[in-house]
Amino acid sequence: MNEGEVAVAGSPDRVFVFDTTLRDGEQSPGFGLNQEAKLEMARQLERLGVDVLEAGFPISSPGDFEACRLIAREIRECSITALARAVREDIDAVWSAIREAEDPQIHIVLSVSDIHIQRKLGLTRSEVIRRGVEAVAYARSLCNKVEYSPEDAGRADPDYLVETVEAMLDAGATCINIPDTTGYCLPSEFGALIARVLRGVRHPERAVFSVHCHDDLGLATANTLAGVMAGARRVECTVNGIGERAGNTSLEEVVMLLRVRQASLGLETAVDTTQLVPTSRLLSRLTGVAVQPNKAIVGANAFAHASGIHQDGVLKDRLNYEIMRPEDVGLDSNRIVLTARSGRHAFRYRLAALGLELSEDRFAVAWDRFLRLADTRAEVSDSELMELASQIG
Repeated sequence: MNEGEVAVAGSPDRVFVFDTTLRDGEQSPGFGLNQEAKLEMARQLERLGVDVLEAGFPISSPGDFEACRLIAREIRECSITALARAVREDIDAVWSAIREAEDPQIHIVLSVSDIHIQRKLGLTRSEVIRRGVEAVAYARSLCNKVEYSPEDAGRADPDYLVETVEAMLDAGATCINIPDTTGYCLPSEFGALIARVLRGVRHPERAVFSVHCHDDLGLATANTLAGVMAGARRVECTVNGIGERAGNTSLEEVVMLLRVRQASLGLETAVDTTQLVPTSRLLSRLTGVAVQPNKAIVGANAFAHASGIHQDGVLKDRLNYEIMRPEDVGLDSNRIVLTARSGRHAFRYRLAALGLELSEDRFAVAWDRFLRLADTRAEVSDSELMELASQIG
């Protein structure tokens, strides 16, 4: 049973993950990948367990076309898609690149907001719908799965958006993706927009409904959740949240949000969460762009504790400060980081981890020296701890 059939059959607890790291993520400044790197990343995304992998934008360059073709030939465990504008040349390029995939999908994008229609395309609303319908019908003549993305839906007239979606469903679209292209919407607005579309079209069960949110106001994950709670069952996202401008919805954030709050939300994905950190680190290695330390889920500080109050609490019971286990996302353990804000409990714990057992008198001396050292450091390393302990008679 394929993804669309599952959705139509009525499994509201299953959320499908569409990864666009290699398309929307890779096209952003500083994140370009060559063919070999894209294929290596695609293999890891397959291990991660994404449902749909967007391999690229084939018409954009010969290199991206070839990368999409290599990925379509090798990756067999997830659906492969690639992006096309609503013109035959783009659609032909996508189909030529991905037709050998086990489960191919053509992804078409065309503007829907008046801002884009007037200022970017120079067309009328009816002309845009006509162009979209022609593109979807042509794509369906080539491929059984066609996704249609009405670009800038977050700023579109809701009634016109519903009219557009209805027309694309009639033309044969099997997935409708509603994007907040500019990251403009509030979660309440975006959730209401998804609900409005699902309520407004005839027979919404004809297609999978997806959401694609950008992070310009830091609301991509919140908007994605709002869309899912309103009835969307596919989420489009990227590893480490990379993408145009401020980025896309972060894959790891959405996946762990649904896992940690599953009892409340009643939703799940098929992602192997123990592959989240390895996937994040691979992307950083391939692009040469590090993840910010305080990034949720995969940042270096996501499971690190430096405050004495927090360290004491987490050493007594992880549940005091950790809502998920580091092992669940692919880390061996959390980290107790020694700084000037650390307490005795953490200091003793780190000494013991290094095999350093000190008497109470020697511990008191070591603690005093540690505090003086910590005031001159952002973090006290294991080697500095070893040296400090060795100096105490």
